[in-house]
Amino acid sequence: MEKPDDRIASVLRFAAELVAWVATPWALSTYSWLLAVLSVVVLIGLPTVFSTPGDKRQVIIPVSGTVTILLVLLQLAAATVSAWVVWPVYAAVLVSLLVSVTLLTERHRWRWLLSRGRHTG
Repeated sequence: MEKPDDRIASVLRFAAELVAWVATPWALSTYSWLLAVLSVVVLIGLPTVFSTPGDKRQVIIPVSGTVTILLVLLQLAAATVSAWVVWPVYAAVLVSLLVSVTLLTERHRWRWLLSRGRHTG
């Protein structure tokens, strides 16, 4: 199965990731600066280190497509929840809309990632 064109999906996904990277440490900083820093390490570090072969140019540690999808879902959940915690309602609604559209545009890529199964090489 050939990887689908995900240029639009990748822009939306990246926008949602940026929200997660900003809003999550912001939300957690009220509890602990250490949690805030750890959230950035998790949200940026895990997808950088773990990726599905063929999905990114450089793969440090290859994982199945399922793991990549779970990492994206983590980002989207973090963006949504954190936006509702720290930002005004109108901004949280916009983030929720962004995440919803991102979920729709990710379908083809996720289907392709799932077809990768446990193949990591």
